[in-house]
Amino acid sequence: MERPLDDGVWERFATLQARRPGGFRIAALMRPPDGGEDEVAWLGRARAAAERGPLGLHTHWTAPDHARPTGGDPAARVREQAEWLRSRGLDVALFCGGGWYTDVAVAEALAELGYADCTATGFRPSYLAADAPRLGVGEPCYVELPSGRRLLELPTTHSLGMLARRILLPYGGSIVHAYFHDTDLVDSFRRTALVAALASLGARRRQTDLTELQRGIRPVKTMSFANSRG
Repeated sequence: MERPLDDGVWERFATLQARRPGGFRIAALMRPPDGGEDEVAWLGRARAAAERGPLGLHTHWTAPDHARPTGGDPAARVREQAEWLRSRGLDVALFCGGGWYTDVAVAEALAELGYADCTATGFRPSYLAADAPRLGVGEPCYVELPSGRRLLELPTTHSLGMLARRILLPYGGSIVHAYFHDTDLVDSFRRTALVAALASLGARRRQTDLTELQRGIRPVKTMSFANSRG
């Protein structure tokens, strides 16, 4: 969620979560308030979203409208935001880095916090440079870190467009995990495409959600952080 305090965006997201197209519980991976944004309103909406589906942390490192880091300590920002959520009574155990950014220090922080990570993708986002830090993983797995910890990866496998284009085609993979931004719902074409794609997916595959995957899946594949880059 990029704009959780925009009333129009929030209304469309809340409606979609309640509707559950395809039978899916839709996760809300939320960017915490920043730069003087209303914390009370944000917390109210986060708690409402958590009643309808899994809740997770979506870190923007630079600004509300600039996701990837341009300086500072990215891992420290993750820990800071995780502590802010915990101190306000929010039970969060999922994470997705803004702009698909990650590095080994961020991964270590997530493993230390006990989070499952959704930042890895089964595709290369077209806007990222070839050497941009990211994780490339196609199926759920554990990533071994230099500290000896393991981080559970629940990779994102489809964008909204990729999901919509496969309505009449095989999806591939044992897990289909699609993402969209809350701002996509403002566009009636993209909103309709998402609902139709989820309905088609729900009719053809067994429904699950990120919380069930985190608690129930036991990936047999383990890879090192270095091998999962790219």
